[in-house]
Amino acid sequence: MSDDRYENRQNLEIFCWPELMETFQTLVERVMVAENNLSRQIRSEIFTMASIAGGCQHCQAHGAYTLHMMGVGEDRIRDIWTFEQSAEFSAAERAALRLARDAALVPNEVVPQHIAELRKHYSDRQIVEMLAVISLAGWYNRWNNSIATVTDQESVDWAESSLKTIGWELGKHAGAPHEQRRKHPRSTDPDRVEY
Repeated sequence: MSDDRYENRQNLEIFCWPELMETFQTLVERVMVAENNLSRQIRSEIFTMASIAGGCQHCQAHGAYTLHMMGVGEDRIRDIWTFEQSAEFSAAERAALRLARDAALVPNEVVPQHIAELRKHYSDRQIVEMLAVISLAGWYNRWNNSIATVTDQESVDWAESSLKTIGWELGKHAGAPHEQRRKHPRSTDPDRVEY
């Protein structure tokens, strides 16, 4: 069901400023997709954790579904929500997820111990890449949560079947029929709808 407070929210999406969208897309490709020192998987896990801490269900669904499309198992994806207690993650991965969680909180809760722990496992360049992912997630979280971006049905269907047990809900990111998108922006489905 659509929320009238978000009437015509599609008019507030980043796509309405094509030059910004083009610049932002270049940043997204560099931070999340291009070959870097961190694997795409850990970058997507960090993005998802930052979105959990940031409170954006839309970005949580997108991050988790992206991991699913990469072939990451559902147990590991669900365990991002409880990574501190999960056997799915190594000490290094937990340190990275801890940074993502605490950096995405307002106010930011990162302290020198976070960096000291990360340096046991990662190079400074890898830590910089983590910070870039967390910062990118912050942009997405703020924008999508502010206008209650409608989450594509492909991501919603997956999240509802795979993440409900950990408490994920779509919330304000549901939309009226005319606002629906069928496919995730990086869907491998040949008839996906890009947005």
